[in-house]
Amino acid sequence: MAKPKRRFVCQACGSVSPRWQGQCADCAEWNTLVEEAPATVFAAKHDLSGGGRPIAFTPLDAETPLPVRQPTGMAEFDRALGGGMVPGSAILMGGDPGIGKSTLLLQASASVARAGKSAIYISGEEAAGQVRLRAGRLGLADAPIQLASATSVRDILTTLGGMETPSLLIIDSIQTMHSDQIEGAPGTVSQVRGCALELIRYAKESGCVLFMVGHVTKDGTIAGPRVLEHMVDVVMSFEGERSHQYRVLRALKNRFGAVDEIGVFAMEGVGLTEVSNPSTLFLSTRDEPVAGSAVFPALEGTRPVLVEIQALIVRLQSGATPRRAVVGWDSGRLAMLLAVLESRCGLNFSSAEVYLNVAGGYRLSDPAADLAVAAALVSALADKPLPRQSVWFGEVSLSGEIRSVAHASLRLRESSKLGFDKAFGPALNSASLSLEQGTGRYDPLDLLIGLVDRVVGAD
Repeated sequence: MAKPKRRFVCQACGSVSPRWQGQCADCAEWNTLVEEAPATVFAAKHDLSGGGRPIAFTPLDAETPLPVRQPTGMAEFDRALGGGMVPGSAILMGGDPGIGKSTLLLQASASVARAGKSAIYISGEEAAGQVRLRAGRLGLADAPIQLASATSVRDILTTLGGMETPSLLIIDSIQTMHSDQIEGAPGTVSQVRGCALELIRYAKESGCVLFMVGHVTKDGTIAGPRVLEHMVDVVMSFEGERSHQYRVLRALKNRFGAVDEIGVFAMEGVGLTEVSNPSTLFLSTRDEPVAGSAVFPALEGTRPVLVEIQALIVRLQSGATPRRAVVGWDSGRLAMLLAVLESRCGLNFSSAEVYLNVAGGYRLSDPAADLAVAAALVSALADKPLPRQSVWFGEVSLSGEIRSVAHASLRLRESSKLGFDKAFGPALNSASLSLEQGTGRYDPLDLLIGLVDRVVGAD
């Protein structure tokens, strides 16, 4: 038998190094390498073809009952999950500190418990009295939730093994769990990986739904080993700015549904409330249009969301370095769009500061927002408001073309429901709104500046 090999594991990213060093070579974090138990290396290859027990195979068309999704009682939560909770699934939820992860799961467990299902909430960060205090503030003091405060996985699994299997098990959080079979402090890579494995095994064998809250690093990724996201069935992210009211729940990975659906919540004094029409959160209520404002019908899965894009142009004195500030959109895409407007339309942004903001703290990644951003920039540059009750969408290419985007009919239908009667974008075969369009190649100068001058002048 060969000599045991020493290995050092980074507690930030999980990478393995054969020797200790001050800085991790993969994530560049300092003083995160910790030695784990040595792994024994065998010189000879072992034969694993015997000694095990045979496994049973099942055809795809086998007449076995499929798991039935269980609703949480919160429509927005079920939408993000793909239609509800799948029995035996393991779900990992991440989000910034204080964003409302524990509040959301406490409300969901209360809804499940009030529906006659058993729900267990185990907190490793708060005492049971503190959780009850928060439940009282949320109006959930009478919910039949079984509450406990524990960090030992052995104690948790022993207790669960001696009682009826719950329908919902919430662990808050996985970084606080500890196993006496694994060396290391709670939150280390080995502890997180080992504790999660035991909890997931229990969920698969018993059929209960397991929710695990995960801490995040400073760049927004879930702390701990990357393999943790591969072990679970669903990875969810609870997003939003703490200075804003709204919160967005989205699935980053979902083995049982789509990953482009979102659930929208509003943080209020009584907890998180569902928002069935999120467009009302991101649109201004002013009566008169202002320069530099454009409405964009974004698409999150099958749900259109209308958001307001705001732009501000400030002319500088000669010699000053202009600034570009973006909130809620890709700064690199803004630079590309400014180059297209300067090169193809003859506009001058080089001597002006450009500020762009997506109202309400919403974050856009849809390329269809190009035209709405361009319209807001041109409107701010000309100091003229865009047409009333109009929406803008379309991808702007480097050649100046307005390219078509997916699900245009859904965007137009949602815009029409909210009272918008005019849309500007690429050509469509059918539209529920009057659409300014042409044939062949668009001229962004005519589409943006000419359109603004013509409509505003007509008013």
